[in-house]
Amino acid sequence: MSSIDYLMQGFASALTPESLMFALLGVLLGTLVGVLPGIGPAMTVALLLPITFSVPATSAFILFAGVFYGGMYGGSTTSILLNTPGESASIITALEGNKMAKLGRGAQALATAAIGSFVAGTIGTVLLALLAPVMADWAVTLTSADYFALVVLAFCTVSAMLGASPLRGVASLTVGLALGLIGLDSVSGQPRFTFGLFELANGVDVVIAAVGMFAIGETLYVASRMRHAPPKLVPVNRTWWLPKEDLKRSWKPWLRGTFIGFPLGVMPAGGPVVTTFLSYAVEKKLSKRPEEFGKGAIEGVAGPEAANNAAVAGVLVPLLTLGLPTSATAAIMLSAFGSYGIQPGPLLFETQPELVWTLIASLCIGNVMLLVLNLPLAGIWVKILQIPRPYLYAGILVCASLGAYASSQSWQGLLVLLGIGALSYAMRRYGWPVVPAVVGLILGPIAEDNLRKTLLVSQGDPAALVATPFAQLMFALALLAITVPLFMKTRARRRVAG
Repeated sequence: MSSIDYLMQGFASALTPESLMFALLGVLLGTLVGVLPGIGPAMTVALLLPITFSVPATSAFILFAGVFYGGMYGGSTTSILLNTPGESASIITALEGNKMAKLGRGAQALATAAIGSFVAGTIGTVLLALLAPVMADWAVTLTSADYFALVVLAFCTVSAMLGASPLRGVASLTVGLALGLIGLDSVSGQPRFTFGLFELANGVDVVIAAVGMFAIGETLYVASRMRHAPPKLVPVNRTWWLPKEDLKRSWKPWLRGTFIGFPLGVMPAGGPVVTTFLSYAVEKKLSKRPEEFGKGAIEGVAGPEAANNAAVAGVLVPLLTLGLPTSATAAIMLSAFGSYGIQPGPLLFETQPELVWTLIASLCIGNVMLLVLNLPLAGIWVKILQIPRPYLYAGILVCASLGAYASSQSWQGLLVLLGIGALSYAMRRYGWPVVPAVVGLILGPIAEDNLRKTLLVSQGDPAALVATPFAQLMFALALLAITVPLFMKTRARRRVAG
């Protein structure tokens, strides 16, 4: 069967009442968590993991994908109306969007963000459907050494591009790798770093670790910096359509943002955040009215919003075809695949075609749902911010604790949750990024397995790790990922000093 036939079957499955219900629930939850600062898609998917074990895998991943897409939509609402990005990818949107809102053009800013997200999400999903099968066929030819090099590239890019400094990123990655080593050695069967505790013999449960890192850590960190004053809401008028002039200024940034966001989303550590900054810089450079930037330029909303939604579709390409997460939410989704006994990678399109193509079809449907829901409900989403923070985060703690207990079926799981949550809080407190730790925890065992396979086949010869052109390219890119940021920062410091 061709990809088109599989996609048509995917739409048939995605349009069933059950799939539509999960898609609607996902986009609603995603928009909600995108609106609430600090509660991103990664935390939400982590909280939902224990709950979704009782539903079919296809329904669970439709829900997760809806949360992922919806989070990008919701983050723009608070960025524009409150100057408070609900998602890190919406930081750039706040620069121009909030200025437009203060000028009485909040509705136009919301409209261009929503339509741009829809355009980019739709094009990105089409590109996902076209490229993912081709990439999966190519990935079948990769060796264990190639996979090891690919994971090393992910480690280096995540560590270098996230956080205040590459050193802190590497330190956070080391924490995740250490957590991933806990448990029984896969070859010798000997316990490693279990400290004599039987409960740790099977390693740290990824679900508990993810909930602890995102939900508990973020909650403790926000609670330690609690704001008691309710946010000041900017009123929104009811003129939802875009004037002809705004449409004329927005359509090119939508397309440019899409084709900037998708390929960068595919790359390790590209993700939505990097793409929005790049898109904003491009729009400012190409604009015929550069003097408006910083004062409410609509291009500064249209481009970045399209870029971050296209990047979400791009993130799913390496996740589905290589089993490689390039964002925090993708890392949690990877652990969800493992919980269902499914291994993402080159063979996923052959072993689980119904799941993959139903998921891709549901992304198209979810995009339509988000466009229909996002504009009329914008005022309601913003009012949710008036919920007292103690109630909101207390509820998150309760849900996280119940999820951890349901996952582990023992009180020891709660202790592990508390320990990882405290560790995550300390990392946030001292400026260590959390994402490299999660990536290290999930990809560390994969890197170890492929390293061992390569060395066993080569009888211990380390040259086998760089024997293929692909592995050499990946290691070269990894080296650049570490050295280039250091060089750029050193150069910037010298300019300031000079």
